[in-house]
Amino acid sequence: MNISYNELRRIKHSLPTGSVSRIAQRLNVDEQTIRNYFGAQKYREGQIAAINIEPGPDGGVVRLEDTTILDAAKAIIAEAGSMN
Repeated sequence: MNISYNELRRIKHSLPTGSVSRIAQRLNVDEQTIRNYFGAQKYREGQIAAINIEPGPDGGVVRLEDTTILDAAKAIIAEAGSMN
């Protein structure tokens, strides 16, 4: 799946507080791995995310090999939106 880097960051910033931890626990991965998926680059503290960033408009194009984390984030955002 392709997504712009800026859109990926917008999704990350739309997550309610505690969502990174919630996704990490659900998927049994380190929290830093989730942050790395959304553009952080602290690979010593978490796994490298299966993404590839190519230069381009809107921050570049991000090729996501696995959308499990993105899908979990979108579900949390939708859930939070339905609570408002």
